Amino acid sequence: MEDHGRGDGPRPERGAGALRQDGTPGPAPYEGVWRFTAPAVDASVPQARHAVRDLLRRQGVPASDDLVHGLLLIVSELVTNAVRHAALLSPMLAVEVAVGAEWVRVAVEDNHPYRPTALEADHARTGGRGLLLVREIAAEAGGVCDVEHTTSGGKVIWVALPLGYAR
Repeated sequence: MEDHGRGDGPRPERGAGALRQDGTPGPAPYEGVWRFTAPAVDASVPQARHAVRDLLRRQGVPASDDLVHGLLLIVSELVTNAVRHAALLSPMLAVEVAVGAEWVRVAVEDNHPYRPTALEADHARTGGRGLLLVREIAAEAGGVCDVEHTTSGGKVIWVALPLGYAR
């Protein structure tokens, strides 16, 4: 998985962000945006999950275990959907993680134009409920989930969750 983020370089000390020139607090040390690209193949699912988990740890994001587990399940579901449903038209996918002072957002982007919808639970089916699960996790955590078209004609599915979420 190729990492287009800040990487392992030096980070500011823990605690409140540095003060700006005008005296207002700057961003917290864990805030930022990171983007990973990967081929749309099955092996990318666990790689994306591990990359997001490692990123959250490395940056010191103050996320509860429940939040991290929810985010990792969301990443797994979204990357799986991109691999299963978009790989033919989109041999590469991107995973983006954005962390703010009070929220974390994960997004998966591919170049397939189809915009999926959450399916209703059909207990006779063995699949087809991934996006429904993602929306349920987001709703339970007080977060939001959406699908948007990209300027290149593809789509990005994103979920933003508050950092204060705990079951």
